Amino acid sequence: MAVVTLVVELKDKPGQLAKVIEPVSKYRGNIISIVHKREKRTPTGSIPVEISIEIDEKSIGKLVENIRSQGVVVKSYNEVRLTSTTSVMLIGHIIHTDLATTIDAVDRTGFAEVVEMHISMPYLEKPSTAMMTISATGEKKLKVALDRLKEVCMKKKITVIEPLELEE
Repeated sequence: MAVVTLVVELKDKPGQLAKVIEPVSKYRGNIISIVHKREKRTPTGSIPVEISIEIDEKSIGKLVENIRSQGVVVKSYNEVRLTSTTSVMLIGHIIHTDLATTIDAVDRTGFAEVVEMHISMPYLEKPSTAMMTISATGEKKLKVALDRLKEVCMKKKITVIEPLELEE
């Protein structure tokens, strides 16, 4: 399953949103969110609507075709690549051991990225701490990216603290 964001332009009259929602159901998609951007009307008076859905990758093209056949303008659609996210804490000489190579260990995988990082370095010669948020294309890929990060950090003597996983 992929998470896809569609941006459609709808006329401001009843029944327009149904033209988009019904095909999503037909192709077994699950609507995650709908955002009407009324303040950004188009020159023709249409309202841009951003719809996030979870749907089988193979159905995306058919869904877009079906929506367009209903007379709805599909302005854009894109797959949200990074669907799994976690945050880890790093403790050690993060800056002095070349922060770029630490981040590159994740970013160079091609399936994961460091999407956010906050660093606290209260003293120049003492260890610093960082909260690093990593997103990946899925849970398994996220684990691989974390393993690569841990390898690099072990060589740099940086401690990686992962969140506790709750067992169900």
